Amino acid sequence: MLEGQNPSGGGSHAAAREGMPAKTKAVVIGVACAAVIGAAGFAAYSLTGSDGGDSGSGSTAAGSDEGDKPKVKTGPPSAKEVRTTANAFLTAWAKGDPAKAAKLTDAPTEALAALKSYRTDAHVAKVAAQPGARSGTKVPYAVSAQVDYKGKQSPWKYSTALEVARDKKTGEPKVTWQPTVLHPKLGEGEKLMTGEAEKAPIKAVDRDGKPLDPKAFPSLGAVVDSLRDKYGDKAGGTAGIETWVEPSAEEKKDDAKAVAPETLLVLSKGTPGTLKTTIDSAVQKTTEAAVAKTAKASMVVIKPSTGEILGVANKPGGGFNSALQGSMAPGSTMKVITASMLIEKDLAHSTETHPCPKYKEYGGWKFQNVEEFELPKDATFAQSFANSCNTAFISMAEKLKNDDLTKQARDVFGIGLNWQTGVSSFDGRVPVQADAQMAASLIGQGGVRMNPLNMASVSATIKDGTFKQPYLIAPSLDKRTLAKAPRQMSAATLGEMRGLMKQVAQWGTGAKAMSGLGGTVGAKTGSAEVDGQKKPNAWFTAYRNDIAAAAVVPESGHGGDFAGPLVKQVLAAHG
Repeated sequence: MLEGQNPSGGGSHAAAREGMPAKTKAVVIGVACAAVIGAAGFAAYSLTGSDGGDSGSGSTAAGSDEGDKPKVKTGPPSAKEVRTTANAFLTAWAKGDPAKAAKLTDAPTEALAALKSYRTDAHVAKVAAQPGARSGTKVPYAVSAQVDYKGKQSPWKYSTALEVARDKKTGEPKVTWQPTVLHPKLGEGEKLMTGEAEKAPIKAVDRDGKPLDPKAFPSLGAVVDSLRDKYGDKAGGTAGIETWVEPSAEEKKDDAKAVAPETLLVLSKGTPGTLKTTIDSAVQKTTEAAVAKTAKASMVVIKPSTGEILGVANKPGGGFNSALQGSMAPGSTMKVITASMLIEKDLAHSTETHPCPKYKEYGGWKFQNVEEFELPKDATFAQSFANSCNTAFISMAEKLKNDDLTKQARDVFGIGLNWQTGVSSFDGRVPVQADAQMAASLIGQGGVRMNPLNMASVSATIKDGTFKQPYLIAPSLDKRTLAKAPRQMSAATLGEMRGLMKQVAQWGTGAKAMSGLGGTVGAKTGSAEVDGQKKPNAWFTAYRNDIAAAAVVPESGHGGDFAGPLVKQVLAAHG
């Protein structure tokens, strides 16, 4: 079992999910098709052409009284049915007949509302669809539209696709309705809007006034959108006319998953205002370069002495900001918080003997260590921490109250307080739990949820000695109050924690990743098991001098092997 894993018996692992539902992206395939001029003056196109035979047209099924009931076709629609249905839908859409187009879908009420909104809310005056080659039941097409808002006009081109399926009751081929039929970036509950932008555009700059262009820093695209949404009216700019994706009601009400409206088309540019952030462009560049080496990862870099966020990176960039808003089990990186609690309660100390057996049962669950390792009976707590021994922590569960860990995380590390970073963020969660789930929380499983922002802050708190709430925009700009932890660790506890994290970096599970780094260093690895994943999420949090960072690489393996090198790259360059 990997470090931080949920128990192997008696209950399933707690799933750690991250991010927003993926939105379907259509691939455009070019073909030649014949044009039919639509009533609106733009062209709707027929789906003629030899892109496949009519095989697979399906069979027919009769009712119990075969002679009395009409036969209903079953099976996938034929190539001809796909072409004919898609052609009819696209033609009706282009002619401005939403009722007719909606009837050709499998969700006519929902489709009708969306098709009407496309014209009225997005102010699309004309539209045409150029289909591509059919691929099975899917038909890609290029949309050429014209948006007209109070005399401001602009052409709008994009590509998307639809799929045709057979209605089970009638046997008729229907367009499978989903928001992406209208635009590839539309999600459930979202809609396209055109009008005067609610916020003026902004020119985000780093701490030294250097521009933070999302083209140069892809991970900052979502951050800049969020900053504009919150500070566009405070940065001194003027709004323009735009077409954007309006978030759903659910997205708007959930601050932890808030998504800023995404601009798709600019009819008239506004005047941007300048907004200064805490980002260090050099650190940001290194952070993005580090995550770029992975298939998927997130990282945050913090200045411990101030709480300023110096770098934020996600791979892939854009969309949901996992680094700041993600919610995942942090695995054994949580042991930093747990160890500080045990030391304060006089339940563990660095140089004292502390058991690390292969297994430990608690609350009906059987916990174990990575590859079922164990340490000698005279091993110290420092050795257990440096080797990330799960059972050494689980063995303390029987001496704890259910809310002890929750209080330690909140009162010392600020986890779960209302952080005011300047953008939407998830501020960590350590719920009060009982029995086996409480024990699992001690090693970063159970109901514990964190993201790189939270775990970078945990390392920063150890380095500085005091929780400094991370922030991206100076609180002086909007007079907001930063969160403050109710208390600090004692000097003795802090000294032990710094020593424990130093040993992880020098000879423990983080030694390989931290090798060659001088100065004041500390680290902790983590590998969090997640239901449905073959490999755990790799975590690593560390500090070097006045730089703290944390990274997570989903579905990869051990934290020291996969997340550690990302953090080291930043610490080596800027720590």
